[in-house]
Amino acid sequence: MLKTVMALAVASVLAAVMPACAEPPPVEDYGKLPGVQQPVLSPSGERFALIATVGEKRRLIVATTANQPLEADDLGVVKVEALAWAGEDHLLVFTSATVELGLEFAVSKTELGSVVVIDLKHKKSFAVFSNQYGQRVATTVVGFHGTSQVAGHWYGYFGGYTYDPELGGRVKQDADGRLYPDLYKVDLDTGDFHLAGRGQDGIRSWLVGPSGDIAARLVYEQRTGAWRVMASNWAGPTLATGSGKVGMLGFGRTPQTVLIHIGGGDHDVVQELPIAGGAAVATYNADEIGSPLFDRVTQVWIGSTAHGDDGESSLFSPPQQAKLRGALRAFPGYRVRLISYSADFNQMVVFTDGKDDSGTYWAVDISKHSAEPIGSPYPTVRPGQVGAVSWVDYKAADGLAMRGVLTLPPGRTAKALPLVVMPHGGPEAHDHLGFDYWAQAFAARGYAVFQPNFRGSNGSDNKFRDAGFGQWGRKMQTDISDGVAELARQGVVDPKRACIVGASYGGYAALAGVTVQHGLYRCAVSYGGVSNPGGMLSYESDRTGGFTATTRYWREFMGVTSFWQTELNDISPIRLADRADAPILLIHGKDDTVVPIDQSQSMERALRHAGKPVELITLPGADHWMLHEDARVAMLKASVAFVMKNNPPDAAPTALANAK
Repeated sequence: MLKTVMALAVASVLAAVMPACAEPPPVEDYGKLPGVQQPVLSPSGERFALIATVGEKRRLIVATTANQPLEADDLGVVKVEALAWAGEDHLLVFTSATVELGLEFAVSKTELGSVVVIDLKHKKSFAVFSNQYGQRVATTVVGFHGTSQVAGHWYGYFGGYTYDPELGGRVKQDADGRLYPDLYKVDLDTGDFHLAGRGQDGIRSWLVGPSGDIAARLVYEQRTGAWRVMASNWAGPTLATGSGKVGMLGFGRTPQTVLIHIGGGDHDVVQELPIAGGAAVATYNADEIGSPLFDRVTQVWIGSTAHGDDGESSLFSPPQQAKLRGALRAFPGYRVRLISYSADFNQMVVFTDGKDDSGTYWAVDISKHSAEPIGSPYPTVRPGQVGAVSWVDYKAADGLAMRGVLTLPPGRTAKALPLVVMPHGGPEAHDHLGFDYWAQAFAARGYAVFQPNFRGSNGSDNKFRDAGFGQWGRKMQTDISDGVAELARQGVVDPKRACIVGASYGGYAALAGVTVQHGLYRCAVSYGGVSNPGGMLSYESDRTGGFTATTRYWREFMGVTSFWQTELNDISPIRLADRADAPILLIHGKDDTVVPIDQSQSMERALRHAGKPVELITLPGADHWMLHEDARVAMLKASVAFVMKNNPPDAAPTALANAK
């Protein structure tokens, strides 16, 4: 199906059965951006697009499933966030870039999105809002709200910042000075655009139907957290109201209903609301519903992918479910996830990993009963070099049930192993079974890697998430070390041979592990980590305008009881730098717009002033998510080298004790 095209276009990344190799791949092989990313089928299943590494170049490749190449573009260092089809002839490429802001802004840099439309039929492309008509709309795209086909013509719907003549030509702002977008209808052939929905204070998103009509809009009040879902553009009825976390997901099971996600209680819920008004058609437990799947043509809700750790997908239609079940069961013993699908589910892309598979994308053709490999994100990590991944269940000191992911070094007995503890970012995120490039890079060099889902993580119910409120640097921190103690009790790891490594909140946890806590780790590595929680809260307040969902979120987790409170000395590594009891490596991207680089620079100064061993590596052009390959490779090589220096994987425990 795709074999001939992919053999010609991405021969270097095609999945193949390779013999095991005694020597692990170089560290940089784990740090490189995935060799294949984001494969997506057109609605008919007759075309596909993906990003692949060909030789040393990252390329966008578009082709038919009958092996006819349609497009191949070099991407350079462009950060591609997503690919999406509008019909069969238009591919939307979503990108982002870090940009400098003017002196009038509270922060110096931000991440702005853009969308490039590739018109395959007419062999041309353009950036949305690049046809400015006298600079009416800023060139950045602020939200994507669907596509429609009207009279055989395709349109996309995007949020755009409109320049307001009444503000001296500046972008429209709300009462608190925050920018807000209007909704524009963009011709996907010409790039021409027209106002489709006038923005107002608080509009977060629009729902646009296949006919191009606005079916619903979500209005959110940042200052209070109050929200309402309203039908049509202006005159329709209010469908639902509430306060707190909310999202508009898409249409329900018919074009006459809208699907929304509401936070709160022990479980979030998903409601299906009639657009004409009235009581909800149905309410579901969001943990069971998971992420909705939508019809590729009608856009109605047809099934879901569970939020659970297996990520299993299911469909309402029995015939479609039978096709999906057949595709997923074709890979016994492996974890299988649905990635993309045609409207009739005869063509699918699935992803497998687990056991000896570092990850493989497959093209499944139900009509031909065939599955062919598209490629692997990490093609040089061969069978026999993949560390086994499993769950570790344990209890925190206060009895709360915990779960973490353990990756073991290939070919080594799981006994008294050196350990890398790797808490996730977020903190409202979670680690799951699967191939993690950072964890596997350490495992390949002889370390067990433990990724704890401490309280405050998602992936479970809200009660577990809410247990993290006020526990930043407190029980969220001891949950991590309680997991280490359990692994030591089982004899899997040597607790005297442990380092802690993390990014973002995980970077904070790494710093807190050797300042707030003591006597646990031989070294700490923080990428883009928070060293001063109070300073981070002030930064977020300045960046978002003070009274926002973002600042409320951080205050809840940090245990801040007053809007004006910024001193959190008992959980601030920067305030406890003189208590650091292990060497620290700080790595930070200069283009980080989530955690400012000052968080690492100030921590370095504090540690040096206290006479503590510290290294700081700043990476030009690197953002918070490590989306540039050079930066990601540099981060990975530096973190692995630092841990191996301070906690050698093959050193005897006595020698390490003497060296400390």
